[in-house]
Amino acid sequence: MGMTSVGGMAQAQAPDFTPEQKKAIESIVHSYIVAHPEVLQEAMAELEKRQQTAQEAKQQQALSTEKETLLKSKNAVVVGNPDGDVTLVEFFDYNCGFCKRAVGDVSRLIKGDGKLRVVMRDFPVLGQESLEASRIALAAKQQLSGQGALDYHKRLMAVKGRVGKEQAEAVAREMGLDMTRLAKDANSPAVVDALKESRELGDKLGLTGTPSFVIGDTIIPGAVGHDAMAEAIKSVRQCGKASCG
Repeated sequence: MGMTSVGGMAQAQAPDFTPEQKKAIESIVHSYIVAHPEVLQEAMAELEKRQQTAQEAKQQQALSTEKETLLKSKNAVVVGNPDGDVTLVEFFDYNCGFCKRAVGDVSRLIKGDGKLRVVMRDFPVLGQESLEASRIALAAKQQLSGQGALDYHKRLMAVKGRVGKEQAEAVAREMGLDMTRLAKDANSPAVVDALKESRELGDKLGLTGTPSFVIGDTIIPGAVGHDAMAEAIKSVRQCGKASCG
């Protein structure tokens, strides 16, 4: 067995295998794997477990280091109670079918929980149309706040088919917004910074799709439904975590 000593003493190393020895070892390993293919399944399961553990550790680190930006950035659109005791963050895309499904859940949570603060983060990952829709939506929300911003969000999410610049502008027009200002704000530094910030946060948190929710110490991927999120909110109030178990 090879060994490296401390303090500059002589090193003892195992000799290299000869080509014949290497071939024999490879043959033994190959025969063993063929005879016991479950070893590969066990190895893959262990690799997946290690990768998941590493991903979770990375996410926890990001949740800690990016907490202020995630919850309190001036670029974020806040609905519900701005002074609420629990914050739910949603990353969404206007062309995401599951995000459309989650709108009702989030609206119901806000309506039924007067202490809930919700941060809406545009995370356009489904193409150029999504990016254009988010630019207009963020510009629209500069003219709106609170319930008005939520109403705009719900209306745009309710649009059938693909959602892009045209659809986002149409909703703004229906709501009587200043369209000249809207066009200007859509390319403003504030909108550019908001999209950049959300994209960077999503990358750091390892988000792989939309919707993705953050509550307490937990990232919740997908539209898990009203009851699951309500339970997580309840737990955060009780113990500071999304699950007190």
